[in-house]
Amino acid sequence: MTGVFNHCKSFKESFHDNCIELVVSAYQKALIENSVSINWEENDITVQLHEYIDKDQFRRKKHIFTNVESHLTNTALPKERGFADKYSRIDMHFSVFKSDNDYHCFAEAKLLKEQDSTLKRRYITTGIDSFTSRKYYDGFLIAYIMEGVLINTVEGVNKLLKKDNRNAEILIRNTCKYHNEYYESKHSSIGILKHFMFDFTGCGIINA
Repeated sequence: MTGVFNHCKSFKESFHDNCIELVVSAYQKALIENSVSINWEENDITVQLHEYIDKDQFRRKKHIFTNVESHLTNTALPKERGFADKYSRIDMHFSVFKSDNDYHCFAEAKLLKEQDSTLKRRYITTGIDSFTSRKYYDGFLIAYIMEGVLINTVEGVNKLLKKDNRNAEILIRNTCKYHNEYYESKHSSIGILKHFMFDFTGCGIINA
C-alpha cells in the first residue's frame, strides 16, 4: 500500500507541475503577443490566459481538462433551492484521470498594484486566507501586477501581514524552473502556499 500511495503522490505532484507550466506558458504568450490591457479586470485576464491554456498542445499531450470559474463542492451545505450559488468559485480548475483516480489542481488569481492597499488586503483575505482556511485547496495563487514595481508590491503585501502579526507567513522569493518571480509562504494549517507573480505593467494595450 505504501508503494501505491507514493506512486499516487508522485503523480499528483507531477500533475501540479504540469498545471503550473501551462499557466506560466500562457502568461509568457500573453506578454509576447501583448494581448492583455493594463486596465482589464481580473476575470478578463484569467479568460485570456485560459484561451492560451486551452489551445496548448502540452495540455492535450498530458490529457489535462481545464475550465474557468469552477464551483468547489461543499458537502456541508444542504441541497435546497439556490444551494449551488452558495458554493465557492475558483478562477482555474485543472483535472486529469489516472487509472481509477482523478486529480485536481486549482489556481486563484488576484489583481495587485503597488500603490493600492485595498487590493493588497484583498490578496490576503480572499486569496491567502481562502487557502489557509481550506475554502480553496490543492492549488496556488497568481498575482496580476498591473501597476508599480513588482518587488515593492510584494513587500506591500508582506507589510500588511506583519501588521497583522503574521510575520511567519510573509512571502519569500524562491526558485521555480518555470517562472522567475515565484514566492512561497508558510502556514501552520496547510504548509507551503505557492505564489506566482505575473507582471503586466509593460503591456501596451489600453481599451476604454
